[in-house]
Amino acid sequence: MTAIVPNNKLTKEERLHSKKLIDKLFKEGKSLFSYPFKVIYISVNEESVYPSKLLISVSKRHFKKAVDRNYLKRLVREAYRNNKEPLVSYLKTYNKSLFFGLIYVSETILSYREIERKLILILQRLIEQDEDHIR
Repeated sequence: MTAIVPNNKLTKEERLHSKKLIDKLFKEGKSLFSYPFKVIYISVNEESVYPSKLLISVSKRHFKKAVDRNYLKRLVREAYRNNKEPLVSYLKTYNKSLFFGLIYVSETILSYREIERKLILILQRLIEQDEDHIR
């Protein structure tokens, strides 16, 4: 008997890279703040194979070295990849899609544990925000 392993990958299709969608996100999106992230999101009432699309941004102003920016983006991607399941299952249940951007605003490099803890809170808040709009 083989165990069923959930698909815990973060594919290119789950990343927000369309210029048109990114522009729409920044023009029409709502925002919330949870240190060390500013979150911009837009919810769409349509079903998709990949119900959530993610954009990660780290400021060149705060982190001059590309090595540091890339390291932080890797930490955020990993934290999201490991904790995205509640959000994805919620979106699939209600046949919705969510596009959101995580903008890292801290001037210091936080540990993976702190980033993961904050990202979990953000994902829970995104679900709560959407539930409020359903009611």
